[in-house]
Amino acid sequence: MRFAKIVFRIAGIWGVLIITPLYFMFDLIGRKDPPPITHPGFFYGFVGVALAWQIAFFCIATDPPRYRLLMIPSVLEKLSYGAAVVVLVLHGRMHASDLVFAPALSNSAETSRRESQSLLPARSWNENLDSTAKGFPSSSA
Repeated sequence: MRFAKIVFRIAGIWGVLIITPLYFMFDLIGRKDPPPITHPGFFYGFVGVALAWQIAFFCIATDPPRYRLLMIPSVLEKLSYGAAVVVLVLHGRMHASDLVFAPALSNSAETSRRESQSLLPARSWNENLDSTAKGFPSSSA
């Protein structure tokens, strides 16, 4: 169980280091990766829940045999986010630089994104959003 202690402690430290700065980056995210965040409650809610899970990692690291059942959802928490980022990068919906943990995959993601763009007509993200939102009442009306 020494291995589990080390792994969950590292996972907790990594998560706290990565997630805590998000509390101070709300406006920066909208400027660097448009469009701006329109639902701050969802954003801060996600950050809070994700940070709470990092505390759970520290709890598991104190006594892995006692918190054995908590290991299953905690591993799913880490894997589900990582899998979502990989899929979104491969589909060109996130930047390859968001794959901090897999730089080799970012090259293949860039190649596949270029190939898919050559098959599709050029449309901006806003045009895609506008075409999917037809028929819905405007919030500014």
